[in-house]
Amino acid sequence: MGRQYMKINNDAAEEKGEIESQEYLDDIFIDDIFLNDTTDVPEGADDLEVADLPEEPELSDALKVLEVPLGTSGTVSENLNSKLNDVFAGKIVRKDLTKKIKEGANVPVYVLEYLLGMYCATTDEASIEQGVQSVKSILAENFVHPDEAQKIISKIRENSLYTVIDKVSVKLNYRNDYYEAEFSNLGIKNIPISEKYPSDYERLLCGGIWCIVQLGYFYDEADRNRCPFIINKLTPIQMPNLDLAEVLAGREHFTKDEWIDILMRSIGMEPSKFSYRVKLLLLARMIPLVENNFNLCELGPRGTGKSHVYKEISPNSILVSGGHTTVANLFYNMANKTVGLVGMWDCVAFDEVAGISFKDKDGVQIMKDYMASGSFARGKEEKNASASMGFVGNINQSVAVLLKTSHLFEPFPEEMANDSAFFDRIHCYIPGWEIPKYRPESFTNDYGFITDYLSEFLRELRKISYADTFDKYFRLGNNLNQRDVIGVRKMVSGLVKLIYPDGKCDKSEIEEILRFALESRRRVKEQLKKIGGMEFYDVNFSYIDNESFAEEFVPVPEQGGGKLIPEGLHKPGQLYTVGRGKSGMIGVFKFETEMVTGSGKFERTGLGSDKEAKESVETAFRYLKANSRYISGSISTTTKDYLMHVQDLNGIGITNQLALAALVALCSAAISKPVIGSLAVLGNLSIGGTIIKVDELANVLQVCLDSGAKKVLLPITSAIDMGTVPPELMGKFSLIFYQSAEDAVFKALGVE
Repeated sequence: MGRQYMKINNDAAEEKGEIESQEYLDDIFIDDIFLNDTTDVPEGADDLEVADLPEEPELSDALKVLEVPLGTSGTVSENLNSKLNDVFAGKIVRKDLTKKIKEGANVPVYVLEYLLGMYCATTDEASIEQGVQSVKSILAENFVHPDEAQKIISKIRENSLYTVIDKVSVKLNYRNDYYEAEFSNLGIKNIPISEKYPSDYERLLCGGIWCIVQLGYFYDEADRNRCPFIINKLTPIQMPNLDLAEVLAGREHFTKDEWIDILMRSIGMEPSKFSYRVKLLLLARMIPLVENNFNLCELGPRGTGKSHVYKEISPNSILVSGGHTTVANLFYNMANKTVGLVGMWDCVAFDEVAGISFKDKDGVQIMKDYMASGSFARGKEEKNASASMGFVGNINQSVAVLLKTSHLFEPFPEEMANDSAFFDRIHCYIPGWEIPKYRPESFTNDYGFITDYLSEFLRELRKISYADTFDKYFRLGNNLNQRDVIGVRKMVSGLVKLIYPDGKCDKSEIEEILRFALESRRRVKEQLKKIGGMEFYDVNFSYIDNESFAEEFVPVPEQGGGKLIPEGLHKPGQLYTVGRGKSGMIGVFKFETEMVTGSGKFERTGLGSDKEAKESVETAFRYLKANSRYISGSISTTTKDYLMHVQDLNGIGITNQLALAALVALCSAAISKPVIGSLAVLGNLSIGGTIIKVDELANVLQVCLDSGAKKVLLPITSAIDMGTVPPELMGKFSLIFYQSAEDAVFKALGVE
């Protein structure tokens, strides 16, 4: 099969005269740049005639600023608009026009802004309105909706020429030595395409990009096997080139706050509606677009725009909806020897993390390998790629409840949810619950960078690293291991690229970024501590000033209040113990005990059908009946009834190590004396009265600390295991040792 091309006869177009309708003109053409094809015509094919076309604009007109009257939100906005227009003329667009059309058109933002830049480059309001109508008309007539594909194909046949907006991918037909194109929404494939397009735009060969394409139709009776569709002209909808030096020079004209506001507007957000903290969180979403091999997670409520940046803002990122994928699709296809998504895109984001699944059993393991090293092994080869990974999803409970009962990675699928090695590779956890739900007023009406310009600017920044920016002023504390340091450095580098792309920032500015980076990585580490225990105990992240040697510790906001073991005295009969639940995880259990007049009955609730837990509590009551005289003469087990409720605060399944704590709770209720404040009671009691030491003491103490305990009641038999507890952890408590059950009761109640 020979290659087929089409040439347009402009002279014939001039002779045709009258243009039948503007609609027909839009059908035929979007931008006159399509007419400059001088490719030879196949012998025997007649020149095609088209209607007169508008005067040929410059290619750069497609990216020109919409210079309409400035300012829609006060003097500050007007000043920023004016400055932005002066410094980045030709690179900005009024976002309310994008928003106006986007609400009724299901097309990527960068497609819209390309067209707006083309049709609305004027200062005249009437012309802008006319341009907006033209864009709407083009989208209505030329944007291909999958359900209207056959109608468009028919129009191509009837008109011989038709311009479409669609996502185009190209592959080489090596058997016949020519390239073939496939149209995503139009549903046609195996269309011959000139080799200059995949040569000039390599992304066509890597999954495809959105393009404006002029399609022709020529059915050759002599060669019925030939594809009748002809690609006459193809133009990718993205910036042809970018001068990074121009952007860096332009940045110097703006303050830090102004530049952040410009970035917010460029992604469609109205900065005046968000606090500075929320702006930083929104910027953090963009780090995977500027930093190579950066692994980010954001979980939060619905409606906060978690996937917006990865789907709409950059043509260089891809959102894997639903989370279903294969190793061949994501990493490497061994059948046809092609690299998957991580080799094609700057960022691969997974939407709805709860649905992430691999058809291959080794999928998660290969992903872990890639997230750690930026490489993966398939077959006999090791492949490298630089794509960042993003994981976004919803949290269905309040964060306070989740922190008390589980961990913040719980929404991940079961095969990942308790895999500490997987989560340890995540560099940053954005607290999505701090970002307010988007409302109509959350979106800007002011100027911002054209999306193509922004995305190319972000892509150029991937070639630079500012990971060592803070070394001049600070060094990191000793609680950070190597993976922590890598995560913090990558995040610092990413935020510096976004806010200070020239790398020029002073000590206070870099300190602000460093604190934010330490907090974001510590949030990951705090969850790892809950999943993996003492392996991840070192969560007290800090940084040290190189001049003053002062060490500053960085907390995680959500860890602040709401401890399971509150401060102060409790009611008599109420106390807390920490132990290993039925699920194998360590958690907190609360006792509430009441004593009433009766005949010596003992009722317990909250234990379900767990026989071992029931037997453990019964052991405590039997011990009390046999030994109450050694504790207090006022305790009666014959004229009083005791009611006990045990609550599993972490939802991990009831523990069977309850006897000692139950005995203390019974005695507290019996003599109406509360236990000392902020106390966790540890250890167990056998049926014969023997004290049983605490298993995995370090892990249990770590849970005590996380739960708010400040005093810990320990059996003296556990002293032998104190060497396994890190000194930093041991120093957080007042440790109280007991030698017998009676001694434990006295010390828990503060009786000397």
